[in-house]
Amino acid sequence: MPAKRDYYEVLGVGKNATNEEIKKAFRKLAFKHHPDHNREDGAEDKFKEVNEAYEVLSDPDKRAVYDHYGHGGTEGVFGRGFEDFGFGGFGDIFDAFFGGMSTTTRQAPRRGADLHYKTAITFEEATFGCEKEIEILRTEYCSLCQGIGCKPGSQPSRCPNCNGTGEVRQARQTIFGRFSNTITCPQCHGEGRIITEPCPHCRGTGMEKRQRSILVRIPAGVDDGSQMRLSGEGEAGLKGGSSGNLYITLSVLPHEFFIRDGDNILYELPINFAQAALGAEVEVPTLDGKTKLKIPSGSQTGKVFRLKAQGIPRLHRSGRGDQLVTLFVVTPESLTKEQRRLFQELANSLSPAKKRPEKP
Repeated sequence: MPAKRDYYEVLGVGKNATNEEIKKAFRKLAFKHHPDHNREDGAEDKFKEVNEAYEVLSDPDKRAVYDHYGHGGTEGVFGRGFEDFGFGGFGDIFDAFFGGMSTTTRQAPRRGADLHYKTAITFEEATFGCEKEIEILRTEYCSLCQGIGCKPGSQPSRCPNCNGTGEVRQARQTIFGRFSNTITCPQCHGEGRIITEPCPHCRGTGMEKRQRSILVRIPAGVDDGSQMRLSGEGEAGLKGGSSGNLYITLSVLPHEFFIRDGDNILYELPINFAQAALGAEVEVPTLDGKTKLKIPSGSQTGKVFRLKAQGIPRLHRSGRGDQLVTLFVVTPESLTKEQRRLFQELANSLSPAKKRPEKP
């Protein structure tokens, strides 16, 4: 167990420090290391150390014993915390010294929470845009009392405990003397009003959960993982605050044979030996329908053809990407006797294959 530090060192004062200097040093360190204010590791331990040092040095008798015998002479005199001086704990002393959350802050309008929703769309819907109707469950103002919380025909009454202010003054004895501070009214919880006849639909909360259908217009060109924001479609705000937003994350389903690459579309076109050697005109699928593509004679596997403006529309911009068609020469897996004979004649007439020259 680590040895205790000198109490004067803990508070950062000299051994001849006056009671006022000790009190001033303690207040400064208490604020600095208070766990409700300082979230760093070890802050609470430092706060307790400061508290222990102050308990001894602020008491003339304890301080005299400590000055003469050190820590060994004061064993057993510690153990009293802030509760012995009328505090409930760290939070109470922090509020007494520096003030807690004001009722004005508690009563201020608060924005509603944001909602998040995921939906899947097809490759074509992502390309050209679409409309989707989604169902969400969200908190809204009560449809019966319109968010007031009272039974229709009744009104909230002024809180008799705080006279509608939402705050009451409280006096307590502390280690620094008698303190008077303002706290939230315990009867109305800072509202300043009391609901005597609660709304039977929302039980006085002013809120209810409702299922809503929302039409979402998805623009052309969105990609997998794209997120849309619908302002004001989230949870209702509190005390007149604005509603939150609804964030929709899109998941694009894979296509049967198209692959997206940015704004371009990749497509692999299988052809046979004859088409590759002699050339051919074939039909190629695109997102706009089939189109014809001329394959020159002597084409090899890996040759790429570019179909201009047949790709993905650029999101929130004009124009489209391209479709890149890559040839793939397919070797037949089985041949008839006639096909084998013809291939053999062709093989006998061909020169041995040569390595293709490397591109400079």
